Amino acid sequence: MKIIAFAGSPSKNSINKKLAAYASSLFENAQVEVLDLNDYEMPLFSVDKETVLGQHTLAKAFLDKIATADFLVVSLAENNGNYSAAFKNTIDWCSRINAKIFQEKPMLLMATSPGARGGASVLEIAKNNFPRFNAEIKAVFSLPSFNDNFDVERGKISNEELNNQLKEIIKNI
Repeated sequence: MKIIAFAGSPSKNSINKKLAAYASSLFENAQVEVLDLNDYEMPLFSVDKETVLGQHTLAKAFLDKIATADFLVVSLAENNGNYSAAFKNTIDWCSRINAKIFQEKPMLLMATSPGARGGASVLEIAKNNFPRFNAEIKAVFSLPSFNDNFDVERGKISNEELNNQLKEIIKNI
């Protein structure tokens, strides 16, 4: 099974990328590729820019990566209760090429944040919105208080209860 994992964050030290990479490592017999949203940085989408530039090659490349996956692991950053501008921009460019961005791929949808709500607002938005882009959301996981519950040095969830919860979710997918 090939897993494509990514964070909806352009941060070089994205906590969501760390969570996505860790969650992906829990799948047995999987080949994992972790994407960096910075590799798909495009100008701010507008119809005027699309008229001049056409379908952006980086949007095509992102969609091509999704196409290679058997399973997606996506962890979203929450900026002011919503997607990061960088992730939304990627969605905007990609949807002009293929409105079925997630191509009916099964998905583990996650979020984390330094706060106690663990990205709950962005998860709710994505749970309602992603199926419109042909995501097949199999499970949802939120990691609250990232700095208290994730060991960055070891690259894993340090809170045993939350770690077991994620492992159980993955086992049952």
